[in-house]
Amino acid sequence: MKIVVISGSPRKNAVTQVMMKFVFDYVKTKNHDVKFINLSEGKIDYYRGPDVEYNETTKQAAKDITEADVWLIGSPIYNSFFSAALKNLFEFINYRSTAGKVSGLAILASGNIGFTDVQTVLTQLMSYFRVITNPKAVYMTADMFGENKIIDSVNETRLKELVDETLALANKVIAKKD
Repeated sequence: MKIVVISGSPRKNAVTQVMMKFVFDYVKTKNHDVKFINLSEGKIDYYRGPDVEYNETTKQAAKDITEADVWLIGSPIYNSFFSAALKNLFEFINYRSTAGKVSGLAILASGNIGFTDVQTVLTQLMSYFRVITNPKAVYMTADMFGENKIIDSVNETRLKELVDETLALANKVIAKKD
């Protein structure tokens, strides 16, 4: 099973990337083919249309997303919405090539507000791509992090459960395809 982990924050010191690096490291322990796309690295081009030549990092990210069976997406909440950088990334993806994939969502905010709104919009985006979304998202706040790590094991467990449940859902979907 191919998995892509996406950190959807463009900020260099983003807490979202800390959360999603934890997810990435956990998925690697499961012996899966896993790729990490970190929008904090700033190497993804802005989408300017289908007839434009994009850099190799951008083309590889689009290929990794399209080829993955599972998308584990971490998004910050900016102005009651997910990041524009994350939306931009999905502009490169052809919805005709993504039906039947499975996604899991982890959402980060500075406080306890807007989680379900952003989860709803991200789930709608996944529906556009015909991706089945694990209905149990993980919500985290910035105060759950310190010194570039998650500061308590309860939240680490919640992220591990998101991964495990999303992979179990993907296994069921893949089994039905065969």
